[in-house]
Amino acid sequence: MKIKKNDKVKILTGKDSGKIGKVLQVFPKEGRISVEGLNILIKHLRPQKQGEKGQRIEFPGLINISNVILVCPKCGKDTRVAYKTITGEDGKSKKFRTCKKCQEIVE
Repeated sequence: MKIKKNDKVKILTGKDSGKIGKVLQVFPKEGRISVEGLNILIKHLRPQKQGEKGQRIEFPGLINISNVILVCPKCGKDTRVAYKTITGEDGKSKKFRTCKKCQEIVE
């Protein structure tokens, strides 16, 4: 998956298009993510006991991964993700995500 937890992403479609937020959760099997402060949904709860008031709970809804794009922490531009494999001195290779615009490693 090209987007991970704590990444900054920009919303491309929907009511929050153009806004930037931090990824709270990633659901790779469903292909969806939850972004902090964006796509806020409201759930109404009935009172459980007599004399208690009902509540409105606001929580971030899930967004399809295809509707967001990664914001590079180095250059600050929204970019696609490329992968680069770097072999270490011990001979083991490691795969890194890189920015397509500035070629810097995104971590």
